[in-house]
Amino acid sequence: MIELYHNDMSVCAQKVRFALGEKALKWESHHLNLRAGDQQKPDYVKLNPNAVVPTLVNEGKVIIESTVINEYLDDAYPEPRLRPTDAAARARMRLWTKQLDESIHAATRTMSNAIAFRHQKLALGTEALKTLHEKIPDPKKRAESWENITKGVDSSYFAGAVRRFDKLLADMETSLREEPWLAGKEFSLADIGYAPYVLRLQDLQLQFLWDKRPHISTWFEQVAKRPGYKEAFDDWPNESYASLMKEKGVEVQPRIKAVLTSA
Repeated sequence: MIELYHNDMSVCAQKVRFALGEKALKWESHHLNLRAGDQQKPDYVKLNPNAVVPTLVNEGKVIIESTVINEYLDDAYPEPRLRPTDAAARARMRLWTKQLDESIHAATRTMSNAIAFRHQKLALGTEALKTLHEKIPDPKKRAESWENITKGVDSSYFAGAVRRFDKLLADMETSLREEPWLAGKEFSLADIGYAPYVLRLQDLQLQFLWDKRPHISTWFEQVAKRPGYKEAFDDWPNESYASLMKEKGVEVQPRIKAVLTSA
């Protein structure tokens, strides 16, 4: 039995649900309310000391970190394949997924919190917000989160996150101009990995960032036709998040355009 501890709007959880959907694997859901601090409860921290989602448990084996989880799923359930057979294409795939863990996810946290989610978190009140932050194990993430929530787009992290996404989208457009998928001719874990991040930008009303990058739109249209897409996204809607991201994303468009103009 596969169990998944996840959250509806977590980009990392979305990419694992996508892989599970592509494999047509049945799984038991443990949905965590991140605003309520479910990920910081002692029983969950025993499973995942980083106090983040997702966590996958398969026949008693605990696997953490979404990139690792997806590679584990492709090892444990090799059909249908989600990694290229060609060694060079597989290396290309890993270069894409490596970026997610090294910088793109952090940029997404900044953009999401500074633009939209800060409003939900500030509504908890100062003391509750402090308590949640005291339980974040990583001091760097703790400081980053606090600044993004309390300062919003005035956070020192914000402009760098905007520029990081602009570079990413430029790199994606260049790659997709040559091949239909990020790792080449085959759909792979790279495409699964990036789908939640591009959708997050779209939810934040930032699709203007690829107005002049048409291959990204074509790629995402094909991603949305994949069998795992519904399980990753459509089956887990959250209107309170979606409406907030839409409203606040529209408000900050001029600020983002100004950052890119000054780059």
